[in-house]
This record gives sequence, structure tokens and C-alpha cells, in this order.
Amino acid sequence: QVHLVESGGGLVQAGESLRLSCKAPRMITSTFNPTTMAWYHQAPGKQRELVASITGSRTTNYVDSVKGRFTISRDNARKTVYLQMNNLQFDDTGVYYCNTIAQNLPWGQGTQVTVSS
Repeated sequence: QVHLVESGGGLVQAGESLRLSCKAPRMITSTFNPTTMAWYHQAPGKQRELVASITGSRTTNYVDSVKGRFTISRDNARKTVYLQMNNLQFDDTGVYYCNTIAQNLPWGQGTQVTVSS
């Protein structure tokens, strides 16, 4: 019944890097490939917010706070979306989720990222 599986989070110090992965095992390839996928960040006590997105043709968009530090990518054969997070900062702390840009899949459990200053 799991639609989205996020992994790769952890506890790091400011300035370090993490690579998050999100698998969509229940999406069929013909649906996954053209779908714009996105990563979302929920900081402690705050609402979930869009961080980055990638279209089927691999056009990417980022919120200003992560531009130049985060890179979103996708592997259609694996139905997986990645988020390379470099130079992590304290404000990047929180739970990271992936979903379609339309948020039309049940949310996964997310992956916790904790950045110590």
C-alpha cells in the first residue's frame, strides 16, 4: 500500500551533505516518467513547503533558500527521485517528503534531516 518511500536523512553538522532518495514503487513507469515530482520540507512546528521540483523533461525549480545548494534529479528506470543537499544549514532541519507537484499521492513517512550548528 506504500506509494512513496523516502530515505537518506540523518544527523549532520552545518556545511555537510546528504542525498535523499524517494521511490514510487506503485507508480507505473508510463505514469511516473512524465510526472513532475517534488521534494517538500516540513520544519519543526511549521507547515510542509515545496523545496524543489523536476518535470518529466528534467526541468528543475528551487525555492530561493536552497538554490545553489540543493540539486533534484530523477531516475525514471528506478522510479526514483533524488535530492542532493550540500552545505546544509540549521534551517534545513526537518522532515523531507516527496510527492507529485499536484500532491495527489498518499504521503510517505518522510525522512528526518537534522543539522547541528
